[in-house]
Amino acid sequence: MTGSDESPSFRLVYVPGVMPDKWVRIWNERQPDVPLALTQVPPGAAAGRLLGGDADAGLVRLPVDRTVLSAIPLYTEQTVVVVPQDHLVTAVDEVSPEDLSDDIVLHPLDDVLDWENLPGRPAYERPATTADAVELVAAGIGVLVVPLSLARLHHRKDLTHRPLKDAPESSVALAWPEDATTDLVEDFIGIVRGRTVNSTRGRRPGPAHQKPERKPQPRKQTGANRRGAPGGSPKGGKRGKPRRRS
Repeated sequence: MTGSDESPSFRLVYVPGVMPDKWVRIWNERQPDVPLALTQVPPGAAAGRLLGGDADAGLVRLPVDRTVLSAIPLYTEQTVVVVPQDHLVTAVDEVSPEDLSDDIVLHPLDDVLDWENLPGRPAYERPATTADAVELVAAGIGVLVVPLSLARLHHRKDLTHRPLKDAPESSVALAWPEDATTDLVEDFIGIVRGRTVNSTRGRRPGPAHQKPERKPQPRKQTGANRRGAPGGSPKGGKRGKPRRRS
């Protein structure tokens, strides 16, 4: 149990672009006596918060170090390119990396995509953050490739986005320290997995109990066996002839 025995709490960190509102609402409904402390952290800081004991669990972007963190993948996001409203690629529904060959593709230091070869032409300097890169796109300096949730997070009326095929994707997971799977963590795991409130409160079920072995029932006799053979007496003997009255 996190916090003091008198006032337990559950500390959840999440990275930009992740929308934990639904899960937080369900938590508050099921755990009204355990407040959930929600904190947004930069993508690169989430693991440190978890391992440092500053959070109980986190909604993070993969990959994470599986030797020290447990993780449950939740979903994978579509990758998009953010461009000005008057950019040429707005004429198509989907963009390929080759379509960006003449563009400066900004590569912020907090980029969450694992690129082998970034498309387009590199900028002279890398923006410090995705938010800074979005400002440069709006200024006409270049374009930006990000997960869809980050494009929506930094939405501007003068910018738009298009899906980018054949590009790295970002996956979101629930993570927590390997050696700190508490009851509250189990409860939150149940919530993100969609378990109902009656499903062992979201915790791992215990070993199944075996059903008691049923004793064999005696074989039921048929009507013929109960009465004896046809034409016989109830005890199996022959029937006598009825006596005539004198």
